[in-house]
Amino acid sequence: IGELKKLVEERKIKYIGLSEASAATIRRAHAVHPITSVQMEWSLWSRDVEQDIIPTCRELGIGIVCYSPLGRGFFSVGSKLADSLSDDDFRKLLPRFQPENLEKNALIFESVNAMATRKGCTPSQLALAWVHHQGSDVCPIPGTTKMENFNQNVGALSVKLTPEEMAELESYAATGDVHGDRYPEMMNTWKDSETPPLSSWKVE
Repeated sequence: IGELKKLVEERKIKYIGLSEASAATIRRAHAVHPITSVQMEWSLWSRDVEQDIIPTCRELGIGIVCYSPLGRGFFSVGSKLADSLSDDDFRKLLPRFQPENLEKNALIFESVNAMATRKGCTPSQLALAWVHHQGSDVCPIPGTTKMENFNQNVGALSVKLTPEEMAELESYAATGDVHGDRYPEMMNTWKDSETPPLSSWKVE
């Protein structure tokens, strides 16, 4: 962060952001130079960031950028997504997209889809609206390669949720109801991002 701070001072970059950083890492980085935003996975079925990371960002006034707000496409079509994945699709490596976990997680999608039908929107719009309703400091970045999906994502801005509906949605994907981790053990996440403070480093 110290080197990035120099680039800001030299006007070579304007802002500094982090991705998949723990709350402690965010605090340490922010103490060196104000962090503008932190990118993290946050969706109906990825909510572990709510315990420490989200409160830390809000305490420090840091924007929250949410990647995979649609659960990497899961909240678009549910477990049927597996049928359309190519052999080299990255998601085939993820625990949540293994057949045994997708089958169990299908119950989550069915509940979301049922509410979407009641509200007259698509399940992906409902899942994205849930993220939008987290606050004005939250910016979801759903990926899409089709104009139809892009238009649906924009349409999610029109979906309004009451506090009761937010709570109902969250109950569908409570921590114990989501099967499979976000990433396999060989891949690092914010849970593995802790590094010792610079003051503890010793030159040998």
